[in-house]
Amino acid sequence: MSASPDDLFAYLETLGIKTETIHHPPVFTVEESKRLRGEIPGAHVKNLFLKDKKGGLFLISALEDTKIDLKSIHEVIGGSGRVSFCSADQLRDHLGVEPGSVTPFAVFNDKEIKVQAILDHRLMAFERINVHPLVNSMTTGIARDELIAFMSATGHEPAVLAVGEAPSAE
Repeated sequence: MSASPDDLFAYLETLGIKTETIHHPPVFTVEESKRLRGEIPGAHVKNLFLKDKKGGLFLISALEDTKIDLKSIHEVIGGSGRVSFCSADQLRDHLGVEPGSVTPFAVFNDKEIKVQAILDHRLMAFERINVHPLVNSMTTGIARDELIAFMSATGHEPAVLAVGEAPSAE
C-alpha cells in the first residue's frame, strides 16, 4: 500500500527534517504549477520516471525549465539503451503515485529499491527545493541537503548528474 502525505510528513519528522507545505488545486503540468504557485521561493521541479531497455527504472528530478534529451539521456544516467516513459501502472506499482504527482519523495514508496534516483546538478544550486508530497494538490518546500538526506535514508542515494540544459535565451 502506498504512503499518504501524512505518512511522508511523519517519516520526515522522525528524521528531524522540517518542511513547509501549501495546499492548492491539483496541478498536472509544470505550466499549471507556474500559474498557481504565486511567489513560493526556491527551485521548482519537474520529474521524469523512465525505464531502459532492460527494465532499469530511473526517477529524474530537475529544474522545471530543464531541457532533457530523451534520445541521449541513457548515456548520462547509465541506462541500457534508450529510455522511455513508464506507464501509469508502473508509476503506481513502483512509486505509489498517480500521473501528475511524480516527486523525489516517491522513493519513500519504493521499498524494494528498484528505482535509481537522479538529481540534476542545476537543481543543487538552490537551497530550497519545492516538490509534491506524493499528491499534486500540495507543494512542499524542503532544504536541498535535507532532500538528499531523506532520499539516502530510504536507501535511494541520489546521483547528481548533468541531465539536461538550461533553456536557451530567446
